[in-house]
Amino acid sequence: MPRLQLSTWQEVDAYLLTRRDIIMPIGSTEQHGPNGLIGTDAICPEIIANGVAEKSGVMVGPTLSIGMAQHHMAFAGTITYRPQVLIETIKDVVASLTKHGFERIYFLNGHGGNIATITAAFSEIYTEASLKGSNRPFRLKLQSWFMGRRFRALSKELYGDSEGSHATPSEVSLSYYAFPEHVKRAEMSPKIAPRGVIRDADDYRRQFPDGRIGSDPSLSTVEHGERIYLASVEDVTEDLKAFVDEA
Repeated sequence: MPRLQLSTWQEVDAYLLTRRDIIMPIGSTEQHGPNGLIGTDAICPEIIANGVAEKSGVMVGPTLSIGMAQHHMAFAGTITYRPQVLIETIKDVVASLTKHGFERIYFLNGHGGNIATITAAFSEIYTEASLKGSNRPFRLKLQSWFMGRRFRALSKELYGDSEGSHATPSEVSLSYYAFPEHVKRAEMSPKIAPRGVIRDADDYRRQFPDGRIGSDPSLSTVEHGERIYLASVEDVTEDLKAFVDEA
């Protein structure tokens, strides 16, 4: 399983002789309710990316573990970038990788709040390339690990209406599978959290005082996490292959 962080520069050069794709896991450092790990949104794409690498041989870059999480800042432990900082970070990562010869950069995302900002970063990158007249043959892809058909079917089977949209039992289960020694237990009241619109941090805390949105993560288990991991690895492997094989 080639990992950029565990490779020498010579090994990266050798990899680039035969393939030009890389997965960049990207997530967030933010609260995940009463029993969810603050690192959940970075842990999940990282473990799935490593699983995809075991199946396909793709190189995995270092996880970008801080994202756009301002709406969680009323909960201790959350760390956020401003949107423009995250945009500039992604631009520099892409510029670095393409300089070395990577041509297919697949950002595997674990945080819904990142999507708009990553998409804006891609727009800036492509615009700058167009205005400079660059003919460098790179392509970018953003995919969230929780969007695949196998995962979505499994989530519905396991949790139904208890899945919700933040501090979900599926993401908590996956993080428990990655770190079973850090399983947490907590009472949920109400059992399924309310739903609503996300605004700024103080408004979020008022509406969702324990951090959950529409979910019941007390259902989370390591065993569920393993099933979710296997389903999502299949989803992402399939999606990555389609991206790399595009003409």
